[in-house]
Amino acid sequence: MLAIIGGRGLTELANLEITHRQVMRTPFGEPSGAFLFGILNQQEVIFLARHGYGYTIPPHLVNYRANLWALSEQGVDQVIAVSTVGGIRADLLPGTLVVPDQIIDYTHGREDTFFSMRDSSYKNIDFTLPYARRLRSRIISSAAQAQQICLDGGVYAATSGPRLDSIAEINRYQRDGADMVGMTGMPETSLARELDMDYASIAVVVNYAAGRGDNQSGISMEVVNTTARLAMGRVCAILERVCVEEACDVS
Repeated sequence: MLAIIGGRGLTELANLEITHRQVMRTPFGEPSGAFLFGILNQQEVIFLARHGYGYTIPPHLVNYRANLWALSEQGVDQVIAVSTVGGIRADLLPGTLVVPDQIIDYTHGREDTFFSMRDSSYKNIDFTLPYARRLRSRIISSAAQAQQICLDGGVYAATSGPRLDSIAEINRYQRDGADMVGMTGMPETSLARELDMDYASIAVVVNYAAGRGDNQSGISMEVVNTTARLAMGRVCAILERVCVEEACDVS
């Protein structure tokens, strides 16, 4: 089963025929909100708003473990996460959609593993390729089918937030090889791997990162929110096509 985790600007999924809502409980606490079970292009999906349906949970307080654990308990084996990012690489202009293929973790203080007890067994996950190749390919193929431009590949720098970054920090991320910066990529990506779930992301560039483009002296959150809202229609078109591709694979 496919799950879609929405970020800024995506607290609901257009054209999702909701069959029921369900509040979840997990050993790690409560997820960000009730799961929305529904049908999208004849495929069963689960939708969850990462920051809550009122956008009230900041990135450092998202219960990533509860979100992923509860999805896994419902039989989810594929997760597409939608997130907003700032563009560091010159071609990542506001409004650009990207499917990242690598990630660097700069977060701190987050509950970042399910293997947190000494008296329980654990495994060392292989994180060489943090995003599932087949699911990434399906997103890129679906974008082409939906006639939506979506760039293939990029390095996501995951920071703790909720503040935005300084120019010096962005310069550091660029030296480290990062192409974009966001606040929710970790530990969501690695937790999915711990649960053997295929995970991929659609990153929506909503602003130039600090010191890039027109953001030499500050970033307007009004512009960020407007860009995110306008881009989500294109994201939804891709997600609808992903479900068509899934139906073709199943048949």
